[in-house]
Order: sequence, then structure tokens, then C-alpha cells
Amino acid sequence: MQPMTFTFRLLYSVSLALWTGGMTLFTFIVTPAIFRSFERDQAGEIVGKLFPGYFTYLLAISALALVLFFLLGTDQSTRSFRASLVLLILGVLINAYVLFSLHPRTVEVKQQVASFERAAPDSPARKEFRKLHAVSAVLNLALLADGIALLMLSRNISKES
Repeated sequence: MQPMTFTFRLLYSVSLALWTGGMTLFTFIVTPAIFRSFERDQAGEIVGKLFPGYFTYLLAISALALVLFFLLGTDQSTRSFRASLVLLILGVLINAYVLFSLHPRTVEVKQQVASFERAAPDSPARKEFRKLHAVSAVLNLALLADGIALLMLSRNISKES
């Protein structure tokens, strides 16, 4: 293996590890700890301040993984290549959608709810927020599964080159 190929493989693996590790840490450790430690409205404010950086990070790291994937020089006729390419493009597109469309709409709706602790659960703004939050949560888990699948496929990519 040539030194540059080794470097691209290493960087590709690191980018996938940062993708999945970052998501796992934020989703299953940081966010629950914040909601256990603060009242709901305050926890929502804290997590809300972290989201722009989180979503930007995920878009940047998934785009980096896509670029590095092409630099690997992998045989493009293999199933692993095609599956990885689809998953990488899907990851970048979902991350772009979340950062530039879903998150701004969620913030806009959230501003219409003065307090989640005091507002009626059936208010139109709370219902809309709940719907957008559910979409965001599903996409977050899908992106995590995407990153894990890419990590598993990366082993095959290494063997095929």
C-alpha cells in the first residue's frame, strides 16, 4: 500500500469514527445528562445552543468522509463501493437538510412556545414542535445507523483495494 493511500484510509476511518462517536456521545450521553440536570425549559435552551455546532459538525464530517472516500482509489465496480457511496451521499444530504431546513424551522416554532413546562400540550405550536422534533430524532438515528454501516463497510473497502 502506498503511503498516500494509507493516509487516506486512516483519515477516512477517523472521519467515520468521529461521525459515529460524536453522534453517540451527544445523543446518548450529553443530551440526557443535560435533561437530567436542569428543568425542561432550561435544558432545552442549553441543548438548543449546542445544536447549530452539532449539525454543522455532522455536515462537515460527513462531507469530509465523502471526499476522502473518493481519494481512496477503491474499485468502483464493487458492491461495497456502491453501498458506501450511497450511504455517504445520503448522510451529506440528510445533514444538509437538517442544518439548513429542519433545524431553522424547529427553532422558529420553538420560539412560539413560551414555556414547555407551562404551555398546554395540545397547543398548535407544541404539536408542530413535537412533529419536527420527532423527524429530527428519526433522522439523527438514521444518520447514526448510516455511519455505523459505513464503518462496517470500510473493512470491505480496505480488502478490495
